[in-house]
Amino acid sequence: MLNLERLRVLDALARHGSVSGAAEGLHVTTSAVSQQMAKLEREAGQQLLAKHGRGVRLTDAGRLLAEHAARILSQVELAQSDLEAQRGQVAGELRLSAFPTAARGLFPGALAALRAEHPQLRVRSQELEPERAVSGVIRGDLDLAVVLDWYNKPMPMPEGLVKASILDDPADVAMPAGHPLAGREEVGLEDFADDEWITWGQGEFCHEWLMFTLRAKGVEPQIGHRAAETHTQLGLVAAGLGVCVAPLLGRDPVPEGVVTVPVRQKVRRHVYVVWRADADRRPSIRAAVRALQKVGADLGQLAEG
Repeated sequence: MLNLERLRVLDALARHGSVSGAAEGLHVTTSAVSQQMAKLEREAGQQLLAKHGRGVRLTDAGRLLAEHAARILSQVELAQSDLEAQRGQVAGELRLSAFPTAARGLFPGALAALRAEHPQLRVRSQELEPERAVSGVIRGDLDLAVVLDWYNKPMPMPEGLVKASILDDPADVAMPAGHPLAGREEVGLEDFADDEWITWGQGEFCHEWLMFTLRAKGVEPQIGHRAAETHTQLGLVAAGLGVCVAPLLGRDPVPEGVVTVPVRQKVRRHVYVVWRADADRRPSIRAAVRALQKVGADLGQLAEG
């Protein structure tokens, strides 16, 4: 009889492509992964892994069994969802992530409400950029992820996911208080063609959005500094080192010496939560989505006010 937990390890190996990646995804040691795979090979009666350079690769038998493991684990997820739905209780463990400003702006209120309303639910949260978070949901490392689209650039979304809107988050341009445009009621992104931009990391979705948007306006941006955190970007702005796009969600308090001015074109990012379709009936997921949407609705009213 093949052991389910060892099939889970094989599935993680197939998805992550390495022992270290599987160990990280499963939150275990690399030696634990190797031991489980050795036991699974004995159960299967075939070699499932072969050395490949400094790492390993799946053999033909390993790939075949990994395909079955993915289907088996999906069915187990469906069975768990159906049992939870029949029981109707919000309980167990829920793993979720959000990009940094969403974690700061949404998680305190939403997770506190979940703890108060559903004391049998254990919530584990972390900050992750949207691309990594979506991959985590697909792999099964996460149950839910708060991610985003920009108004003019949607993020590619794999099949097999369900999503629900949380809020539309307006973004301003943040500039030093002494900037010539700091007194304007509105600005255009193209007005900052001669400024240095403070942006996100190379290859990150938000950075790619900014490059795409500025270039569409005929501006080749001058990149001065990169920082993943909005508050780090705003600190650099306060020091007079450039300008940045500053969405409203999770940005307060704005440092002294920084002025935020709305963009004429109504720059917004659409914040939403995603989860696997095979877990759609889980009461814990539905409860978490409701809690996030409640906080999002409250924040949206404040932004409009």
